[in-house]
Amino acid sequence: MADWIYAIILGIVEGLTEFIPVSSTGMLLLTKKALGLPDGFWDTFTVLIQLGAILAVVVLYFGRLWSVVIRLPYDARAQKFALSVIVAFIPAAIAGLLLHDIIKQVLFESEKMICIALILGGIVLLLIDRFAPYPTRQDPLALPLGTSLIIGLFQCLALMPGVSRSGATIVGSMLMGVEKRAAAEFSFFLAIPVMAGAFVVDGWKSRHDIMNAGHAGLIAVGFVVSFLVALGVIRAMLTIVTRRGYAPFGWLRIAIGGIGLALLMVR
Repeated sequence: MADWIYAIILGIVEGLTEFIPVSSTGMLLLTKKALGLPDGFWDTFTVLIQLGAILAVVVLYFGRLWSVVIRLPYDARAQKFALSVIVAFIPAAIAGLLLHDIIKQVLFESEKMICIALILGGIVLLLIDRFAPYPTRQDPLALPLGTSLIIGLFQCLALMPGVSRSGATIVGSMLMGVEKRAAAEFSFFLAIPVMAGAFVVDGWKSRHDIMNAGHAGLIAVGFVVSFLVALGVIRAMLTIVTRRGYAPFGWLRIAIGGIGLALLMVR
């Protein structure tokens, strides 16, 4: 199969899974293994194309985000939102920089660990969807800094493939009394600096490989595909969350993890 077809497949997987709480990193790694793709460039590819999905958030929420940017110099509410995102971003940024090599060389290699994490995360989503504290915070742009810090600490759990960055932040948000839809939207906003940072770190470390003309073209294909797919997924996710909560995603995680474990046992 041609490399550009692999790039399209991985781009679709990234766009489908980046924002729903099923672990895009875990799904990308399992897909890469299933396709028989070698480590090295394709590991870097799965990180770099995540920026395409993040661009979908910027496009869909451009009006709200731009409003914050232009009001930032004088508006206390805009300043508080920006600071809350920064505070939530810092824990994962520090942990990611310190553990970058360990994460890529050790945790990214365990298919069984990813499947187990998917199942356990699914159970957590089912429980939090049913037993979360009554929501007292409805606006993702007005979270207290203490709440944002705790959400950021939860996000650190997602450094392990299979845990899900969006899932971890959503669980942390709901435990802190953030309403379901608002929890999802804050997770979207927090993804912007997190994934941009991952893009810069991995891009710099792999800059010589990326400069290869063929590789640059594959990354561009994956980037565009993940962006287009994510545009539709974000809207669909918010509709599902508003109507049915996070239980459907919990069952989806359990099903994917269970099928993955079964396939590993057969293999």
